[in-house]
Amino acid sequence: MTGVAVITLAHGRHDHLRAQLAGLRRGMSPDHYVVAAMDDGDIARVVAEGGHPAARVTVVDVPGSGSELPLAAARNLAAATAIAAGADVLIFLDVDCIPGADLVETYAAACRTTMSAAAVPRPTKIDVPEVFSGPVHYLDPPSSESGYTEEELRKSQPHPARPVVADADREAADDLRLFWSLSFAVTARSWTQVGGFDEGYSGYGGEDTDYAMLLARAGGRLWWLRDAAAYHQHHDVESPPVRHLEAIVRNSNRFHRRWGLFPMEGWLAAFEAEGLITQAGSPPRWALSATGRRRPGSGAR
Repeated sequence: MTGVAVITLAHGRHDHLRAQLAGLRRGMSPDHYVVAAMDDGDIARVVAEGGHPAARVTVVDVPGSGSELPLAAARNLAAATAIAAGADVLIFLDVDCIPGADLVETYAAACRTTMSAAAVPRPTKIDVPEVFSGPVHYLDPPSSESGYTEEELRKSQPHPARPVVADADREAADDLRLFWSLSFAVTARSWTQVGGFDEGYSGYGGEDTDYAMLLARAGGRLWWLRDAAAYHQHHDVESPPVRHLEAIVRNSNRFHRRWGLFPMEGWLAAFEAEGLITQAGSPPRWALSATGRRRPGSGAR
């Protein structure tokens, strides 16, 4: 197989998608661009109007389930679509992210190095999956309605919660749980070795860290790259994300059943401090408190 695919998931945020399309046209063009449209019938139109950033563009529809988005299932379907079309490099980019000019080229080169090394016969060679992740810069609101300027992108800084590679082109991660799906790349072989995202997670939270645990179980490695920068466009956020309370509680409990520990500890602690959730049982499980169940918009009563 030959081919580089950029994969994104989209539900709403059409302006962000348009900015991503424009960003892809400023750098090395991928061979494939696959968009998983989650319960949004307008995505195909937005992509068509935005201009094709790749030789082959595919929009796959992924039905949603109420207010919860099937993030894991959408990534898996988009990856399967790209691989079936001949892609051997998969670059996952959040719809909110504008790719830097060197992002596609840097990710592709890193993955090609992995494929070249895997092709060399060595009696003691260990074939393990590898995941590559570049820096993500979080942007303030743009100064103009026409979008971000090159100067605004250039002056932005990488998110402080992830390592910054300074003295080499890559650095091995010592904690795979820092993996996040905003921007990463794998070969099709590594993707198959890990097995994709667990589709038992629905809605927001948990599936990223679960993927990191699957990578660790497969003996894999996570590499931080210096030059594959992505720029996360501004949008309103909650801290903690109370609108995703039910999904975070449910997905945290699933994660604990699978791995014996809870992810998203900071958010869970914040929910508990606000009296929205309680923990009980052995093994422990989180549940909505009476206050959490009475929260406006909650489906639990």
